Amino acid sequence: MSTSTHEAPVSLYDEPGPRTRRAIRLWSVVAVVVVVAVIVLALLQFASKGQLDADRWTPFLSAGIWQYLLVGLWGTIQAAALVAVLGGAFGLLLALGRLSRNPVIHGVSVAYIEIARTIPVLLLIYLMLFGLPQLGLNFPLLWKLVIPLTIANAAAFAEIIRAGILGLPAGQSEAAVSLGLSRGQAMRLVVLPQALRFVTPSLVTQLVSLVKDTSLGYIVAFTELLYRGQVLAAYNHFLIPTFVVVTLIYLVFNGALSTLASQLRRRPGKRSLAEPSNGAAPIVGVPVTDTRADNTPVGNTPAGNPKE
Repeated sequence: MSTSTHEAPVSLYDEPGPRTRRAIRLWSVVAVVVVVAVIVLALLQFASKGQLDADRWTPFLSAGIWQYLLVGLWGTIQAAALVAVLGGAFGLLLALGRLSRNPVIHGVSVAYIEIARTIPVLLLIYLMLFGLPQLGLNFPLLWKLVIPLTIANAAAFAEIIRAGILGLPAGQSEAAVSLGLSRGQAMRLVVLPQALRFVTPSLVTQLVSLVKDTSLGYIVAFTELLYRGQVLAAYNHFLIPTFVVVTLIYLVFNGALSTLASQLRRRPGKRSLAEPSNGAAPIVGVPVTDTRADNTPVGNTPAGNPKE
């Protein structure tokens, strides 16, 4: 009979209690009522100023205008994808550096994260736009947006990943080391796969913020969605209809990402390894065997020759 116990699933946040859930539902209803009231008042105001007249909205039935705006959306997606890849990779290194036992690596990582989180992204873009050219460094428009966003979002990704690593039971890496893995192998094979799985919803949520940050590309004249909307509004002089349409595009795109994050949070965790029948906590990347009270292997015993 096994004496080991099964560890409870790890959660990075406390589940709300009944009172908290009731409060959340109440404030959600209040928020919806307030938002609907604001929208109704805005529509009434727009109607009084002629902003809802048909001639101001019929141009958006043209395929040419939608093609023009979707080119801007593609630019937004390109910039966001580059920042997600570069910022995610850099953030992973920063998270590992902040957890490092080397005081120099730890100190540099902490300093970078804290500084990057306090500097406004807009200031970083201005440095790329006006500062670096003074030093003879001039980047393409896309990279004038991507580099500042990567600098800022890498710190956010680092803190999310670090939270995932710290949220795991300490026994995971210790058990892997006791089985002969180095600390680096334990981190790579045991800790990181589980930590990244736990924080995937938070990483997707960070992508929503990242996509919104790409709207700062209009400052460097990069052809993302907001910049295209500004150019279109200046051309057709329909300022409010144009930006309402641009806003709806952002809502649909970011809403899809937010829905994905919510689905990932609600999805039951899938185990990526065999789970011992004695209820012991499994270790990723390490062969799993089970034992009875008399230390007889169970998991690897041939089916035709059971040992009692």
